Amino acid sequence: MRHKDIKSLAELQLEISQLKNEYLLKEVQLKEDAKTYIKQFSPINLIKNFLTPKSLSKLDEQTNISGTIMSFLLPLFLNKTVFRGSGFITKSIAALVSGKVGKSLDADSLSGIFNGVKSFFTKRKKTDVNFVDYGIPPDSETY
Repeated sequence: MRHKDIKSLAELQLEISQLKNEYLLKEVQLKEDAKTYIKQFSPINLIKNFLTPKSLSKLDEQTNISGTIMSFLLPLFLNKTVFRGSGFITKSIAALVSGKVGKSLDADSLSGIFNGVKSFFTKRKKTDVNFVDYGIPPDSETY
């Protein structure tokens, strides 16, 4: 709190207007700070902060989520596609083997498999041979 010696009505009105302006500026600043605070903890921002590829790979190293998911999805996928007409024993053996293989897969191996398949289907760009400048000026006798 400020303690000022106010001696006239004009000084009092000036002090009141200064205090109103100061409080209005603080109000605007408080509203902006509240908006940034709420924005910081919005669901979209939380997803951006916590679901980055780096954090997902760290989480996957600790819990092996991708291996667990693949141990369920790989047997289903193989039984519906590759072993469609096979018998019960063949499907159960394939499910056991693919479940074990799926457990051993982690995020790095899955991304490697995905990149390998992707590079197989994408066209390779021809790299042009760049001109190599050896630092010899064009007006030199050795050029």
